[in-house]
Amino acid sequence: MNAARQTALRQALFGWLNLALTAPAVYLWLGLPLLMRQQGWSGVDIGLFQLAGVPALFKFVLAAPIERSAGAGKGRAYRRWSIALCLLFCALLLVLGWRDWLDHRMTLFALAMGAALLATWADIPVNALAIRMLPEAQRLRAGGIRSAALSLGAIVGGGLMLLLQTRWGWRAPFWLMAALLAFGAAGLCWLPRPSRDDAVAPDASGNWRGYFAQRAAPRWNVLLLLCFPFIGSAWFYLKPLLLDHGFAAGQVALIAGVGGGVVAALASLATVRLVRRIGVAGALPGVTMLSLLALALAVWLRSPAGLIAAALLVALAMGAAASLAFGLMMYFARPGHSAADYGVQASLFAAGRMAVPLAAGVLLDQAGYGGMLLGLAVAMAAVTVLAYDSRALIASRTSDQSGS
Repeated sequence: MNAARQTALRQALFGWLNLALTAPAVYLWLGLPLLMRQQGWSGVDIGLFQLAGVPALFKFVLAAPIERSAGAGKGRAYRRWSIALCLLFCALLLVLGWRDWLDHRMTLFALAMGAALLATWADIPVNALAIRMLPEAQRLRAGGIRSAALSLGAIVGGGLMLLLQTRWGWRAPFWLMAALLAFGAAGLCWLPRPSRDDAVAPDASGNWRGYFAQRAAPRWNVLLLLCFPFIGSAWFYLKPLLLDHGFAAGQVALIAGVGGGVVAALASLATVRLVRRIGVAGALPGVTMLSLLALALAVWLRSPAGLIAAALLVALAMGAAASLAFGLMMYFARPGHSAADYGVQASLFAAGRMAVPLAAGVLLDQAGYGGMLLGLAVAMAAVTVLAYDSRALIASRTSDQSGS
């Protein structure tokens, strides 16, 4: 098998695994609340259930045992961890599907927290393995594929699994999602031994200290915290915005759920072409400017057609921003510390993604949708300035890695 085809198959496998890890989380936290409401759960109960997703904030902690146990054979260790955690997650999904747990709230909460823990934990060695096994030149493409897979996972978990549950009952979604993961784990067994296990010398500095000591790391960490959550917050509040502006629930699901997910996935892949044309230095501020444009349109366009167009532009900007963030995260993972450095960056990304919607909610209550979106747009403008000012540092980092 030639190298190009082998790389393409690996990209497809890692994309599949990211989709398979995303779909259960989306179903648990965006799909199940609909069923909970039908069973009489209160808004407070449903809101508290979201706390089961807290393990996503602690990837940097979960990465530590993976890195410590890896020794010299990092790639082989990442693969073993990936297979083991994916199979454990499969088993937990089978338990979740064993019976309808909606009348056993504490048990369901415990199982959901276990699912969040295993999904979060498995994500670390899977993406560390991708960093190790994919060529440096393919990292931005890998970021685009990962972002597209997450968008498609949201469609599967937030739409298709609900339809499956409606037609075939409680068990069907969980067992199908377990099968998707098992297929991905089987693909990991097929992967050959990483050829770079012995060729890459680990960075001698301490995991966290060495990561934060990188020349471009301070600017990059700020951008990682802020490049996505403002556009992500606009997307988070888009469904209630459309509902409050006269769209029916089915229309909202079609526009934001299916249409937005497809647009975000396509934008994720198209961003790679943008980077190839103008380089990372131009694409980073370019993507944030695209996000700003989408937010401004969401503020000013009030007609039904205008709101639909703004919704799809927000989805486009969200997919592009996520694609670039995920791709660049690979360049800031030092050789020999892929799991630890990915865990730190993923925790920063998750912290920003979870904190900003809370502040946006306060703005929404105080100033309405227009005020909230205007505030997000102003914040995004500041991120654009920072991205433009940091473009040389980020470009030098990616050039150094590509030439290493």
